[in-house]
Amino acid sequence: MSITATTHLNFRGDARQALEFYHSIFGGHLMIATYGQVGVPQDDPNGGPATFGPVAGDAPDADRVAFGVVSGDNGFRVAAYDVFGSTGGGIAGTSKATGRRGGGLTHDEAVFLVLNGDTLEEISVLWDKLSGGATVIAPLTTGGGEVSRYSMLTDRFGVTWIFGVTPAH
Repeated sequence: MSITATTHLNFRGDARQALEFYHSIFGGHLMIATYGQVGVPQDDPNGGPATFGPVAGDAPDADRVAFGVVSGDNGFRVAAYDVFGSTGGGIAGTSKATGRRGGGLTHDEAVFLVLNGDTLEEISVLWDKLSGGATVIAPLTTGGGEVSRYSMLTDRFGVTWIFGVTPAH
């Protein structure tokens, strides 16, 4: 069984600068995808998996980081993004405000933990253990039993976890 936990930092407009800084220190690989490239998560009002809505190329958030990661050859790994629609720079607040509001998924926490396993069975065991007393924000599996593209819960202590299955190489 192989499990990795990656810290996911949430910024107010300067995630790119932070990721480039971490990359300059830890080396390895830097990957950045913008909202203009991948869109913004949209909630399914019926509780199904989130989808990604387009963001116009000239929108204020189009060039901001929707997802970025530094993966050092030494094992260092950190992920980050810019909170959609947020400005002012720095790390996002600690309001523990991840949830569904206004028809979309909203995130305004300083840190998420990203948890990946090799198989759905491995990650399901962890999901089941963490989901006791938790708020499920986006379900682990789709109606067809496959891992959702965007699975998320906030555990009973207020820590938000994003789950996934590591892609086969």
